[in-house]
Formats: sequence, C-alpha cells, structure tokens
Amino acid sequence: MQITTLSQLIPILQTAISPVILISGIGLLLLTMTNRLGRAVDRARSLHADIISAEGSSREKIAEQIQILWKRTHSIRLAITLASLSALLSSTLIVAIFVSTLWQVEIAGFITLLFMVSIGCLMGSLVMFIYDINNSLTALKIELGDSGINKT
Repeated sequence: MQITTLSQLIPILQTAISPVILISGIGLLLLTMTNRLGRAVDRARSLHADIISAEGSSREKIAEQIQILWKRTHSIRLAITLASLSALLSSTLIVAIFVSTLWQVEIAGFITLLFMVSIGCLMGSLVMFIYDINNSLTALKIELGDSGINKT
C-alpha cells in the first residue's frame, strides 16, 4: 500500500499512537517512584548521621530502620527499572504498529509479544511499589516504637 495523501496517513498514526496513553501513565508512576526513592535516600542519610551519636537500643532501632530503607531503595530501583522498561517497550510498540500498518508487514505476533511484555513489566513494577509501601510502614512501626500509639 502506497501512502500518498494525508487522509491515508492519519488512520495509521491514530493506530500507532494509542499506546501513548500507557506511556503517559507510566510517566506519572515514574515520577511518584523517583520521589519515593529520593525521600528514602534522604531519610537513610539522616539516620546515618543520627546513628553515629546514638547508643544502646536507640542505635539498634536506627540500624534496623536503615536496613529497611536499604531494602526499600532496592525495591524502588527495581520498580523504576521495570516501569522504564515498560515505557521503552511501549515506545517500540508504537514504532512496530506504525511500520506494520504503513508497509503492510504482518508482525501481529511481535506486536502482541511487545504489548504483553510491556504490561508484564508494568505489573512487576506495581508489585514492587506495593512492596515498598509495606516496607515503609514497617519502618514507621519501628520508629514509633514504644510510644504508646496503637500500631494495628
């Protein structure tokens, strides 16, 4: 199929650009995740400064919080990596759809695989994000310690 007019090209572009919505959503997730990573790193640095002067059980609680922050930063990093990979695969999907439609190349299997792997990466990213949230609550529970606040 030879594309000669703009009216022939517009439907192709509309089909190819639909995964952009997915990329926009992933971008917002990445923004949230990078903010969480920055906060976790800042908190770890602050606790590191505190642990130097701490003694006894206070030192142990701070060390435990730092360990949780270490786990959190790794889970957030993995979530960011998976979300970024999902966005990259979605971008590749856009190119594949455009090329397939424009040049009438039958690559439905490849397009399906790209979409499935992209969504799989996004799902993995969200699982790691939930894991991070649970770890942050564990750290809060430790920080509250014996303050008498109900932590159920």
